[in-house]
This record gives sequence, C-alpha cells and structure tokens, in this order.
Amino acid sequence: MKRICVFCGSRAGNRPEYAGAADRLAELLVQRGLELVYGGAKIGLMGALADSVMRRGGVVIGVISQVLKSREVGHSGITELHVVDSMHARKAKMAALSDAFIALPGGLGTWEETLEVLTWGQVGIHDKPCGVLNINGYFAPLLKLLDHAHREGFLREQPHGLLLIDDSPEALLEMLARYRPPPIAAAWGGVTETSA
Repeated sequence: MKRICVFCGSRAGNRPEYAGAADRLAELLVQRGLELVYGGAKIGLMGALADSVMRRGGVVIGVISQVLKSREVGHSGITELHVVDSMHARKAKMAALSDAFIALPGGLGTWEETLEVLTWGQVGIHDKPCGVLNINGYFAPLLKLLDHAHREGFLREQPHGLLLIDDSPEALLEMLARYRPPPIAAAWGGVTETSA
C-alpha cells in the first residue's frame, strides 16, 4: 500500500474522540510512509485529518468537485488538490489514486462513498481493502443493517468478509495491510470493468 483514501465528515461531530482518532490515524499514516487521499475540504473531520498529516510532514492529495469547492471550502494548504467536474468523477478519482479505503465517522456523503466502494469490490471492479474505524461504535447501526441484509438474502457474502472493522487505527491499518481479496469477481462471471 502506498496511498489510503479516507472518507469522513465535513463536520467535526459532537465527540472529541472523533478528532482524536483522525489525529492518531494521521500520525500512523505518516509514520508508515502512507499518503492520504481524501475529499479535499479544509473543514470538519476532513480538514482536521488533512491538517494533521501535513503538520507531520506527510503527503495529502485532495479531490473535490467544483460545486463543493466553495461550499466545503477546498483546502489550499495540502500537497495536491484536484478539482473535478462532478461527484461521480470525484469518487472515481479518489478510488483510482488509492490502494485501500478507510471510513471515519461522517454523514450521508461518508456512508455513500463507503457503500459505493464496497459495492465496487463486491462486483469485482476493484480488489482493494475497505475498512471502517468504528470510534465509539459510530458505525454499529450500519453494520447491523449489513448483517440484516445478509440474513434476508440480499447480500451473498457476510458483510464482514468485505468490510474490515476495528476501533483502533493501528489494528485497522494492520488488517488493511494483511488483506487478501476474496474471489468475488469470479462469482459474478469475471467482471472486468475498470472505470473506478
């Protein structure tokens, strides 16, 4: 792994533990020589994460859509900022630049980005590991929903086979590093789409 894409909120959330986890993740990324790819904003948990990596001398690559550049305040103090035409282009660019994905707490955008890369992995568009940093059990309701979908027959695989979960940044990074993709693409007839 060289670059990790982190999805997280454009708000900081109500608990200091969220920013604390982002700061610890930033420290570990820099220590391990891993570059950060993220949504390009300078506000919320996104901004805190990017600032923490930059402060430690790391590399930060932001990708933001033109429409969100002013709304989420594009970060001008990072290594690279890519401004793209659409949200779809933003997600595709972030995925193409990254070797793995981590979700920190966030809102609809974070959930949507995380579920999309999980879907891409499920159908064989990529074989990159995806994980959630489950700070204070933030993702427990989402994980419960994924389990429910599996029990009801809407997910072929156990969700925990697709999504790596831990509440420790150190442990989650180790899980990402050891990840070996399941043979999911073969089950779908060898999907070869590479648009991600």
